[in-house]
Amino acid sequence: MNAAPSPNGESPAPLQATFPCRQCGAALRFTPGQGSLKCPWCGYESPIDDLDNEIREYDLREAIAALNKAEKTLSDTEALAHCTTCGAEFTLDPNITAGDCPFCGSPVVTAADQYRLFKPRALLPFRIEADQARAAFEKWLRGLWFAPNALSRHARADDKLTGIYLPYWTYDSDATTHYNGLRGDIYYVSVQVPVIVNGRRVIQHRREPRIRWTPASGIVRRHFDDVLVGATQTLPRTITDELEPWDLDALVPYQEDYLAGFRGEVYQVRLDEGFQLARKRMDHIIREDVRRAIGGDQQRISQLRTHHENLRFKHILLPVWAAAFRYRGKSYRFVINGRTGRVRGERPYSRVKIALAIIAGLALTAGSLYLFAEYGQNDRSEMRATVRPF
Repeated sequence: MNAAPSPNGESPAPLQATFPCRQCGAALRFTPGQGSLKCPWCGYESPIDDLDNEIREYDLREAIAALNKAEKTLSDTEALAHCTTCGAEFTLDPNITAGDCPFCGSPVVTAADQYRLFKPRALLPFRIEADQARAAFEKWLRGLWFAPNALSRHARADDKLTGIYLPYWTYDSDATTHYNGLRGDIYYVSVQVPVIVNGRRVIQHRREPRIRWTPASGIVRRHFDDVLVGATQTLPRTITDELEPWDLDALVPYQEDYLAGFRGEVYQVRLDEGFQLARKRMDHIIREDVRRAIGGDQQRISQLRTHHENLRFKHILLPVWAAAFRYRGKSYRFVINGRTGRVRGERPYSRVKIALAIIAGLALTAGSLYLFAEYGQNDRSEMRATVRPF
């Protein structure tokens, strides 16, 4: 479905889908949680037929080898979309494949592979509706720690919630890691310590820990399945990464019907860039595997050599509700997992509450130290009969 240049050098109109109602001609929209398109005017519903297509994964190394050459032929400019409902033509931003006509509001979905090499092969449909998402946001807002007292009363949404399908990569790998390091085992020794008790210098026996280090080396293996990496740059990764977990077992083959009435993005993080981010997540898990393999009480890792085999990937879309709220003149972005209602976002903090918490923590620490000192004094008094002077 790649759009080839026309003979006069101009790009043809992009391939796109619209969703007219069979009864009244208005635009159908996907209904979260119901698996169907619904007309907001007459109530007509059109079920989305399940596809029997297998959700395939593709060879990563082959795809990366073809990436640079192929993507140079694809458009990075704005796409001209045509609304079949009102006849208007309008542009979509380069990273947007689905949206509403700005003149009549009808949903339009263009073909993602006109702008990027890889088309989404699967997606998770929206499960919760906008009202449910807003209720989840208000609950999250009320539950924020160290938030200003007036936040839940005065925070106001800048705009209505926008449903967006965000692009993601998933990566699979069979990782084999050779490691070298040290295993530390704790043991205790009895030492004599001179102390002053009631003005007299005496010897006390004390158990002190020591660590015995021994060389360790070996191999650990792990299969990574569906390591998830966000491929959008519209929202910060610190927010979108915290929307996990996603029920990826519920992925369905990509159909444009699911995007009707929602925004859709193409990936802005390249496939090879995404794999480097996935490797960092894999490396963290591999280090924990190595620590368990080394064993003991402490571990020191001096060298890791990881080889990845059977590298596979797929491109998917995941649903989020996104908006922003204003508090005291400043805007804060937030997103909601369109499957679970999990909310993450930017938020203000109350300096007064943080200061009071620090003061309370310091007071608690001082009280603990005082009790510890009192206990130590009583303990030393009980030991006088067992210590011997020089």
